[in-house]
Amino acid sequence: MSQNPILSVITVTYNAIDTLERTLQSVKSQTAASIEYIIIDGGSTDGSLELIKQYQEVVTTLLSEPDKGLYDAMNKGIDLATGDYLCFLNAGDIFHSVSSVKQLMSFDEHLDDLTRAEWPGVLYADTAIVDSEGHFLHLREKRPPKTLTWKSFTEGMVVCHQSFIARRDLVMHYDMQYRFSADFDWCIKVMKLAASKRLSLRWMDLILIDYLNEGLTTKNHKASLKERFSIMRKYYGLCATLYNHVLFLLK
Repeated sequence: MSQNPILSVITVTYNAIDTLERTLQSVKSQTAASIEYIIIDGGSTDGSLELIKQYQEVVTTLLSEPDKGLYDAMNKGIDLATGDYLCFLNAGDIFHSVSSVKQLMSFDEHLDDLTRAEWPGVLYADTAIVDSEGHFLHLREKRPPKTLTWKSFTEGMVVCHQSFIARRDLVMHYDMQYRFSADFDWCIKVMKLAASKRLSLRWMDLILIDYLNEGLTTKNHKASLKERFSIMRKYYGLCATLYNHVLFLLK
């Protein structure tokens, strides 16, 4: 009989006290018991650490030290995680409902009959975009396909990183050569590895994350697009990448 899968939720934060508490409260309010909560703080000086200590009953691991940027901090979170699946929930992002994790981790009605080796390589879901007050704006413009493969990203990042839940035994460090789009590269690598092991990428028909529309990539859109072009060229070739970018422009 299979054990209940554990979700490692990793929050990367730095001087984000204005938005951090909604994330802490969201994790605390989850009805699922099988959550490992890891917070990677870049050495905040704005009172964030004092706030986190108020939620110590839900924080499994807190690491606070300077880092080399977002993806370096996320790599530290990967190294500390012990759960079966990883979810990156950055400061300001929240789970869509109190039952989000419970629904996510109930990914198969016959879960008890599956071995860990048979669990999906990736679980993925929809994402809502919210403003700085947490108010719903709209669903993410790029909607996840019901059938996902590593080639799906020829159309861009069709699954929001926060709603892309990878099995821990498939993940690797983010490539630090990319400042803004290492998550794009990382997702493709994870999906390619899952395919090589013949593991499924499971669509979960739910809104998993309310995503704060002020992320690093949003603020550095042009530089991010250049990196994504380079990444797409690496995996899909120049011709396919140029073709898809022409289609983007025509839409």
